[in-house]
Amino acid sequence: MTPDGRITSEFDDTAIIEPEEDEELADLELVVLDLAGTTVVDDGLVERAFARAADAAGLTSTEEERTAALAYVHRTMGQSKAAVFRALTGDDDQAEHANAVFESTYAELVAAAGVRAVPGAEELIGLLRESGVAVVLTTGFSRATLDVVLAALGWADLADVTLSADEAGRGRPYPDLPLTAVLRTGTTAVDGMVVVGDTASDIASGIAAGAGLVVGVLSGSHDERTLLDAGADAVVDSVADLAELLGFADEDAEYDDEEDDLADVDDEDALDDEDALDDDVELDDDAALARADGPAGR
Repeated sequence: MTPDGRITSEFDDTAIIEPEEDEELADLELVVLDLAGTTVVDDGLVERAFARAADAAGLTSTEEERTAALAYVHRTMGQSKAAVFRALTGDDDQAEHANAVFESTYAELVAAAGVRAVPGAEELIGLLRESGVAVVLTTGFSRATLDVVLAALGWADLADVTLSADEAGRGRPYPDLPLTAVLRTGTTAVDGMVVVGDTASDIASGIAAGAGLVVGVLSGSHDERTLLDAGADAVVDSVADLAELLGFADEDAEYDDEEDDLADVDDEDALDDEDALDDDVELDDDAALARADGPAGR
């Protein structure tokens, strides 16, 4: 850990960086999960759609400008796509046109290439909801694009709430998405919320909203150092590791231990029964010998 309290690691690929043990979290009420790169495998579809939109809207005229624009897109992953285009163009009309091309292109790519869940994402969401924890899926996409992705995955009813940036007010890195999630789910306190995402913007949004825990995942756009520098309390390889980080895996292990203990008791009882049966057999053998040594045998 650095002197300012930031968590660090040795950057091994499988490490789970956990919060300080003496930091007690509030009761968990809500988990806010990003979509592309966090719960949904992106496969570069966002950047491909951005590149096509930039070309169609004439945002760049040289290869150098195009490279610089795509680098900016990568740095600002997780933010509202419309806001990113406005920053690139400085012109609302041009940005609106570029965003419209992006949205339609992304929907086409999803339809053509398909989209799939990050392994373990559906199971995690099911586990959280079964445990009484609300789950909200958030995105920088428009509602129309969000619905395309949800429909392709069959996720229409997977989470308690789904939110696009325009429905919350401002997109990331502002706190509007997590705070809207708090309001929509009736969560009683922001520190009972966990925010999870694959970009620095996700982390900044969670921190600004006052989330009790902000977690970065390495399944999407940004690397561990970027997520930690943004202020992530913890970094895990995948959203599937979140159950262990939140203590659900420990509860399962305790349950398994209890089952093992019961199995051990049953095994001991079985052994006792076998010993008793052996004693009976020995007694029966002795009785048989005694009969053989009786009057007829003498």
